[in-house]
Amino acid sequence: MPQGMTDIERKILDYMVMYLRSNTYQPSIREIGERFGIKSTKTVSEHLQALADKGFLERDPSRSRGVRILGVDLQPDAVTVPCFDGLPGDRVASSASAEDHLTVDRRLAGTKGSFFVRSRGDELAVLGLVEGDWILLEPAGVHEVPDGGVVAAEIGGAPASYQKVSRNGRGVYVQGLRPGDAPVHVEDPSRIRVLGRVAGFVRRFDGPTAPVSLTAH
Repeated sequence: MPQGMTDIERKILDYMVMYLRSNTYQPSIREIGERFGIKSTKTVSEHLQALADKGFLERDPSRSRGVRILGVDLQPDAVTVPCFDGLPGDRVASSASAEDHLTVDRRLAGTKGSFFVRSRGDELAVLGLVEGDWILLEPAGVHEVPDGGVVAAEIGGAPASYQKVSRNGRGVYVQGLRPGDAPVHVEDPSRIRVLGRVAGFVRRFDGPTAPVSLTAH
């Protein structure tokens, strides 16, 4: 999880966001220095690097304005969501550790802390997903997951996997999504660490797709 900012780091980040909204590009290091009375460009660069180390920025040293602000909504109706090639497991699903980012309508991923994971193989074939789809996971505790909801979770320290959650009078059950997987009763729900609830997915159709039959049935 990104560390907290110092007062000057927060002011610099706020200024960069406002500047970007007004100009569509980032201020230069010299402009940031002039705004806050910092004469040394090296000092400004150190503040930017600190923000990058804490997960608030990405920097490209080869460009004079090569800074990308992470996790800040520059469009009121859109949100930037971090993307991972696989379930993050014990990594924190934050912008700082993401492989990529997607900007989507806030109505699709409005919950803070949501992230995308690329589908692998047939792990979610039961939901109609194929390899390469982006799975949207929203934060949720096990008690917040509706009956029949699908989650990515670690159970009893085992590697993270996709599970269907169900309940009856005895408590919470989880069930893998592959054919033949049977429901497993979890006596202590605190053993279930939910990484996220499956809330949707994104698919591109610019690659090979399954054949479509237009013949009437």
